[in-house]
Amino acid sequence: MGFFFPSYARDRSPGEERETLKKEGIRNMKRVISSLLTLAMLLLLAVPAGAESLAVDAGACLLMEKTTGQVLYAVNEHQPLEPASVTKIMTVLLVMEAIDAGTLRYDDVVTASAYACSMGGSQIWLKENEQLTVEDMLKAVCVASANDCSMALAEHLSGSGEAFVERMNQRAGELGMNDTHFLNPTGLPAEGHVTSAYDIALMSRELILNHPDVRRFTTIWMDTLRNGEFGLNNTNKLIRFYQGATGLKTGSTDGALYCLSATAERDGMELIAVILKAPTSTQRFEGAKTLLNYGFAAYALAQAQPPQPLEPIPVELGDAPWVNVRLEGDAAILAAKEKVKAMEVTVELEEKLSAPVEAGQQVGKMVVTSGGETLSELPLVAEKAVNRLTYWQILERCLQTAFMGGRR
Repeated sequence: MGFFFPSYARDRSPGEERETLKKEGIRNMKRVISSLLTLAMLLLLAVPAGAESLAVDAGACLLMEKTTGQVLYAVNEHQPLEPASVTKIMTVLLVMEAIDAGTLRYDDVVTASAYACSMGGSQIWLKENEQLTVEDMLKAVCVASANDCSMALAEHLSGSGEAFVERMNQRAGELGMNDTHFLNPTGLPAEGHVTSAYDIALMSRELILNHPDVRRFTTIWMDTLRNGEFGLNNTNKLIRFYQGATGLKTGSTDGALYCLSATAERDGMELIAVILKAPTSTQRFEGAKTLLNYGFAAYALAQAQPPQPLEPIPVELGDAPWVNVRLEGDAAILAAKEKVKAMEVTVELEEKLSAPVEAGQQVGKMVVTSGGETLSELPLVAEKAVNRLTYWQILERCLQTAFMGGRR
């Protein structure tokens, strides 16, 4: 981009020269502005497609990958909103944690209280003192969003609905759900009962990552209870109509509008799509599909592996001559598909170590790159401890070496 500098005619008066200079300066400024506008347009055109807004009609939305917990797309993700029955993800999480901890069993019998039977909304019409197993009640919650079963499970697990809600909020705090305040285990309207798209993704991830047995219930399309006398239909239509759908929970009230936490898995990668305050039921499902389609089309999950087996590292003055090396943590790499295809792995290890060596001590790293960009650096650590030899052990080893050398 060049600038035009006018020549000065010798036969012009000083006033004429100033006027000419002023006009040329204006023309130069116009050229500069035009060039800057052109550059700005080129930069806008260069913005990658992934940075553009997705067509999701909702008050808030978020897309998260399960294994890494990485957020791939989000709008208003920390805005506190009413979650309606999506609340029940926390209820189900606490039930599944109790089952996996052995303090609750699927075949335990739950007796419905009068209060649980009074919940209203989505329900299976429990009668006071009616008894169902934990498994049947959990199925009713996951498939039909049964408020009566949610409260019955809460009372059975914690003694009262209030005590269960305390545990819900405590668990939310442990998971880092800082936008959340629960007032009941059902999601029925209550002033101040709020959470956010990000927090819903956190509790959804905790449930599907650490309690995969919940899929037994969240993937059911149709089933029955009470010896086949009561039919269940899943409120999550994606279970039938979206490839790879694995769950998770719908919700709707007049205040919350239409909400959803939808999970789906393809090619070894499971995604969590959260929709809050969609205007219609159809729009919440379409919004979730838009998020999931974007994630599956643009990203891939790969397990990084060392290019060759990790060699043990020599240890000086240790009670073992070598220490084996292992990878610390999960080597899952989430990146754009084209980057995953071009992924390269290199290993950097210490040549030798001096005792003592602690178990888990970092002794190197595995570097994952793609096209010159570092995607991840994963620590390589000592598999077990190696203690330093004492003075007497060193002396004994020297004597043994000398004795063996003398015998040769």
